[in-house]
Amino acid sequence: MNPRSLHPLAWWLWALALGAAALRTTNPFLLGLLVAVAWLVVAARHPNAPWARSFGSFVRLGVAVMVVRLLLQVLFGLRLPGHVLFTLPSADLPHWAAGVTLGGPVTSEALVSAFSEGLQLAALLACVGAANSLASPYRLLRSMPAVLYELGVVVTIALSFAPQAALSAQRVRDARRLRGRPHRGLAGLRGLAVPVLETALGRRAAVLDGRRRLTQAAGLIGALALTIGVYGVLDEAAPGGLGIPMLVVGLVSLVASLILTSARSTRTRYRPDPWRWPEWGTVVAGVAVLAVLVVAANVDGDALRPAYSPLTVPALPLLPIVGVLIAGLPALLTPRLPEDRL
Repeated sequence: MNPRSLHPLAWWLWALALGAAALRTTNPFLLGLLVAVAWLVVAARHPNAPWARSFGSFVRLGVAVMVVRLLLQVLFGLRLPGHVLFTLPSADLPHWAAGVTLGGPVTSEALVSAFSEGLQLAALLACVGAANSLASPYRLLRSMPAVLYELGVVVTIALSFAPQAALSAQRVRDARRLRGRPHRGLAGLRGLAVPVLETALGRRAAVLDGRRRLTQAAGLIGALALTIGVYGVLDEAAPGGLGIPMLVVGLVSLVASLILTSARSTRTRYRPDPWRWPEWGTVVAGVAVLAVLVVAANVDGDALRPAYSPLTVPALPLLPIVGVLIAGLPALLTPRLPEDRL
């Protein structure tokens, strides 16, 4: 197999399937295995590029999310019965805050349940981080068809913000350390925040072409209206009459933006990224784990979403474990990167 870079869209489809699989379970063993598989593939196939170093940042963000989830459970979470670890001073809340508590007994069952929910979010972030580390945002944008170019610009800017911010943070931290200024802790964070955001957003904004701002604005408005419309249709508690009108506005704006763009956009066909059986295999490996977890949820749902009251050790379901391991096959079956990208 000749060394080459895999199509970026294949990596994103694989990672999104893994993220969707992570949302199907709260079993900490399966979630930990998902993160391990994502790390394995990233370690085997990430190129030597600045944007490919964002996986660690996403993992650290996931750990921070887990810590915040535990703190929220301790301070305001639902008081599950069980083994009391410690008791915080409590206060009575008004009736409109029903379902929320302030202080009180903290049980091991509640902490384990909160840990599993935080780990689920952390696994989802790890999957997104894996896609950011494996797929070049520039090649992803180049592979978009002309009719989807404007939407691709918006998505690429959103997806490449995190790796660009991680790279900018490293540069600003190195510069502050060489100048003898604080680069760690709260003092360092104050000096990092503004230049990092300015650099990351500034470079992403440079991608925008002034001649296309009208169509891009129409695309953004359409995507926002479409999101609100989907929320209005799916959520029964949403205000009446919100869903269908916003869906119509969103679709009309998106179609107008796409038609205007396709009429004047010329795309290059220079050195296109091929889509061959390694790309198909990568996508199938990601979809397989999602399909296996969907089937397993219908067969033995308790194994995927174990109950922690009373506190017990979650089971190790064999079928989902095999499915998650299949998702790691791209680390072995995809072509190696060219020497100049290692």
